[in-house]
Amino acid sequence: MSASLPRTTREVRLASVPVGLPTRDHFVVAETPLPEPGADRVLVRNRHFLVFPGLRTLIGGEVDGVPLPALRPGDALFGPCVGEVVAAPAGGPLRPGDVVAHLQGWREYALVSAAACTPLGDALPDPVAHLAQGPTAYGALTRLAGVGEGDVVFVTGAAGAVGSLAGQIARLLGARRVIGSTGSPWKAERLVAELGYDAVVLRGAGPVADQLAAVAPEGIDVMVDTVAGGQLTAALGAARHGARFALVGALSGQLSARRAGGSAPVEIDAFRLVVKGVSLRGYSGADHPDVEEEWTGRFGAWLRSGEIAFPHVRIAGIDRAPQALQELIEGRHFGAVVVEL
Repeated sequence: MSASLPRTTREVRLASVPVGLPTRDHFVVAETPLPEPGADRVLVRNRHFLVFPGLRTLIGGEVDGVPLPALRPGDALFGPCVGEVVAAPAGGPLRPGDVVAHLQGWREYALVSAAACTPLGDALPDPVAHLAQGPTAYGALTRLAGVGEGDVVFVTGAAGAVGSLAGQIARLLGARRVIGSTGSPWKAERLVAELGYDAVVLRGAGPVADQLAAVAPEGIDVMVDTVAGGQLTAALGAARHGARFALVGALSGQLSARRAGGSAPVEIDAFRLVVKGVSLRGYSGADHPDVEEEWTGRFGAWLRSGEIAFPHVRIAGIDRAPQALQELIEGRHFGAVVVEL
């Protein structure tokens, strides 16, 4: 291994399982010996990793049906990451200097199998943009909702990593009117001023159903739902005949202090689904493996033309990562949250 590499590295570990929502006190930044690459493994110097709300489910342990393991005390956190290969076995597909994406974030250096690394070319103008949650939003809109010309689209959690892209994508795909929801007035202002939302439903400012009726009096054709709960119930009441609902998250349950992150009960009027002919489907990227490449091509073109923005905040240093997760859960940030190492 190169003499220029450190002997140790740091990683964020779960210190204890919280009762309720996790805070920075439930994590520890631990020092560990720097791993050495093996026959099929490369050492990656991580540069940026994503802070995402799904960690709440893994920490809570309710992972039935989730393709990721639960986190136990002492485990290192993980998630989407972009980094640079610094050591690799001879004859392998990767070389030092290659920029790759992988799922071993939350640490400064990661030992990753070459097969689990995705080499990143120049499809996107900034490697950090590979951490955007656009594939979820794009896949939901194109594969499930089939958004098109003239549609009225409602995006819940519009200021989050998925929602902040979903509204822009819907517009680029031909939506006539795009409505979002958020719980913060300052976020609502940014959604309209910066991301082109036509109107915003403000959680806590009155019944969501009444607000939707005011901003979409003719009803909605498409919903991209990251929240579930009462907002999904209200949206069903506003659905036009043949509306298509794509469910991509359940933050109302995941970020509830009264739950463990693996459930989000909601009351649905099945009669309304039938008489309105509403389709209600959950989106999983694993079911649509073609979306990633298609999205990356379109995202790169849209970024370079200025037709789309990647709203995100960068938090400097692994020491601040646990605090960044707490702030994400508390709704303090706009767009994706990325830790920069």
